Amino acid sequence: MRYDDSDRAREVAERANALMEEVVLPIERERAGGMAVSSGTVAELREAAREYDVYAPQIPEEYGGMGLSFRDSLPTFEEAGRSLLGQVAMRVDAPDEGNMHLLELAGDDLQKETYLEPLVAGDLKSGFSMTEPMQGAGSDPKMIRTRAERDGDEWIIDGHKWWTTQGVEADLLIVLARTDPDAHPYEGCSLFLVPADADGVEVVRDVPHMGGGSHGASHAEIRYENVRVPEEHLLGELNEGFTHAQERLGPARLTHCMRYSGMAQRSLDIAKAYTSEREGFDSTLSDKQSLRHRIAQAETELHVARTAIRDAADRIAAGDEARVPVSMCKVYTANVTQDAIDLAVQCCGANGIGKDLPLSDFYESVRQFRIVDGADEVHRRVIARAAFEDVPEEELEPLTRFGDPNRERSTDR
Repeated sequence: MRYDDSDRAREVAERANALMEEVVLPIERERAGGMAVSSGTVAELREAAREYDVYAPQIPEEYGGMGLSFRDSLPTFEEAGRSLLGQVAMRVDAPDEGNMHLLELAGDDLQKETYLEPLVAGDLKSGFSMTEPMQGAGSDPKMIRTRAERDGDEWIIDGHKWWTTQGVEADLLIVLARTDPDAHPYEGCSLFLVPADADGVEVVRDVPHMGGGSHGASHAEIRYENVRVPEEHLLGELNEGFTHAQERLGPARLTHCMRYSGMAQRSLDIAKAYTSEREGFDSTLSDKQSLRHRIAQAETELHVARTAIRDAADRIAAGDEARVPVSMCKVYTANVTQDAIDLAVQCCGANGIGKDLPLSDFYESVRQFRIVDGADEVHRRVIARAAFEDVPEEELEPLTRFGDPNRERSTDR
């Protein structure tokens, strides 16, 4: 399929494809199934990405990236998504990718020099510490209970977070906290840059979770007790934390969509290769009509998802927040990619659930996509609210109501 991508976007995506085919996938295939990736391998992959000129395409050149626009970066994100190692190699891996974007948008010059440039280089890791345990902020972020109070030229943070992706490994934590208890949470929260080794930061545990995979990140439970950070560690504007978080989450949802669509496409490619060779009941599995139709449906749905993602990205590039299109992309792509990967596992039978192929790692990874960055139900709520904003009541004028005879439509004239 060809999409309305710029020549520059196609050129970089082609180089990313070459990196995947010539470096990343061979390394993936020669590793034992389920084996963790060493820091040495990560360094090797990132050096290769630099050699192929596809390293951090979404980051401005002044901070160590390639300077592509958000829209032009998307095809490369999809190429990277074909392997869990590809995302790490090209430095488009979550959560650092979204956190780098947030620092680029909201950080001042000193914050960018101190944190953004080392993040882009791969010298630091970060976590976005927003979600709280029950009954704190989760799908309803207004329930936030973490607080930050000013004390002279410092802020004191107290709170309890969990599901901070990469929180165990993080050098830097971006923490959302309530700074104006009298204001609505959407207008009274702020973001803070908190070094992971600051006094009072306690990583309680890595929450056991599905989808560890070959390069699975932690999901940390973290306590913040009397954590002091200087005034200059306020990220962005005071009490605009939710606004800045939304600036991060909108594009991050689309980059998630592209990474997972790449994963789903590779899963289908594996399934097509396997069923073209595997024989059963007097023919190859790929000759069975019902299976061919299911593959065709999955390919169709992925095409629709890719098209919608590009449309939403174009709207963001034009200055539109695009909340509803982004929610549509997120909930649709999450379900489409999950179904495609599940189909690939089924097509490959025992080899689908085994670890010789990457499908089982993909399967474990994709299930979280329907929860992280907003559960399906939250996005459907956003879509439904917009859908019911302007209901055309005139469409029901021809109907008859109890006690109100519809004489205008009577045939007895």
